[in-house]
Amino acid sequence: MAQSLAPISATLQRSILELCFAGLPLLLLTLILQLQLQCGSSGITSPYRRRLQASEDLPVGSEFLRPPDLAGCGNAPEQVHITQGSVTADSMIVSWVTPSQPGSLAVTFGNETAKYSRTATGNITRYKYANYTSGYIHHVKLTNLEYATKYYYRLGDGECAREFWFVTPPKSGPDVAYTFGVIGDLGQTYDSLNTFQHYLNSSGQTVLYVGDLSYADHYPLGDNTRWDTWGRLVEPSTAYQPWIWTAGNHELDYRPEFSEVVPFKPYLHRYQTPHRSSKSTSQLWYSINRASAHIIVLSSYSAYGKYTPQWAWLQNDLQNINRKKTPWVIVLMHSPWYNSNMYHYMEGETMRVQFEAWLVQYRVDIVFAGHVHAYERSHRVSNIEYNVVNGQCSPSRNESAPVYITVGDGGNIEGLAGNFTQPQPNYSAYREASFGHAMLEIKNRTHAFYYWHRNQDGEAVKSDSAWLTNRYFES
Repeated sequence: MAQSLAPISATLQRSILELCFAGLPLLLLTLILQLQLQCGSSGITSPYRRRLQASEDLPVGSEFLRPPDLAGCGNAPEQVHITQGSVTADSMIVSWVTPSQPGSLAVTFGNETAKYSRTATGNITRYKYANYTSGYIHHVKLTNLEYATKYYYRLGDGECAREFWFVTPPKSGPDVAYTFGVIGDLGQTYDSLNTFQHYLNSSGQTVLYVGDLSYADHYPLGDNTRWDTWGRLVEPSTAYQPWIWTAGNHELDYRPEFSEVVPFKPYLHRYQTPHRSSKSTSQLWYSINRASAHIIVLSSYSAYGKYTPQWAWLQNDLQNINRKKTPWVIVLMHSPWYNSNMYHYMEGETMRVQFEAWLVQYRVDIVFAGHVHAYERSHRVSNIEYNVVNGQCSPSRNESAPVYITVGDGGNIEGLAGNFTQPQPNYSAYREASFGHAMLEIKNRTHAFYYWHRNQDGEAVKSDSAWLTNRYFES
């Protein structure tokens, strides 16, 4: 006769059900999980190990980095990428480069392939960096788009014309299901290619990108041809679904040693964001609504002290989120606040001190960061009690706090960060030094399923996962 079990919490019940689906006996699972609760939930440092040495960049002549080969056209649109064009998802910014001369500035688009009922135009920009002069960078905003609709769009004319498509999200609402991919610190190595191709085979509808794109600054004079090759590498995704951009330290490109003293120059010329729509004064911090999520992008390398523009903007944005319409609040940044890796250890601390209390107050659900070239997921924790004299300066569990996830493991040329602090801190739930990407599947107003894929022997292996419950509707 089966033993009777002590009463268990709703959280424990959910965990048991999830593991039962994996085929393990109910009684055994319940006993294991009760023991974990009694002893405290210790974190996991994955025993999986892969090579930690630096990765190698794809050669410039690689088939994945070459310009498009269109017969009879030497100035084809390339490096095509799209991003959401306003707070509401009824517009799209389309960007591309023509290498040798200005191309047609018109984007024609419609609901059928090769049949375009509308036209939009925008602007062209160029820049110089050290000994490099960019191609002609085009930005065009498509407006008044219908929700949940597939659009075909064409760039260029005649022999240089190229057609792509995208699908707009459903209109925002509390129970709108949606799937985000999460990638950071990608670069353009052979490992980057693995990560990117794994994502291409996923169900992701939009990428949340947490900074460090091309790693062009790794090269002498910050060789900006590596910005061009990176744009070609990711075009198979960026031309078809929006990537929500966050700037990292490798986008700074501040190099006074060769008279480049304007921060973010290549990045700001190439990658537009809908910052004005969210009342931001900078492309580097902004917010959007997409499906059932409100997404906030912060700049780790811009001023964020009290009274600065970013500080004032974030306070206003958090105060005005409609959680009944977009219950899931997601924050993107580059430098993580909770990081138990010696690589970039505590670099995000000053921003955490400035903003963490707000994220707890407004019950933010998830914070994604990059920068550290490894993977880590935290429990819901905060460290907001310290006031200089009370000594309360340790992270503690807080169900109003976000889950913090570091995904700076895209595959870049600097390699992996395998030097984790020991012992594993109590706030850390799972950590692993592997390349990979993450996925967030929002199911409804109360539940989302999160998982992380490691790149293992050329395959995407699901290595960490968690069901997340919404902070607003569970409060």
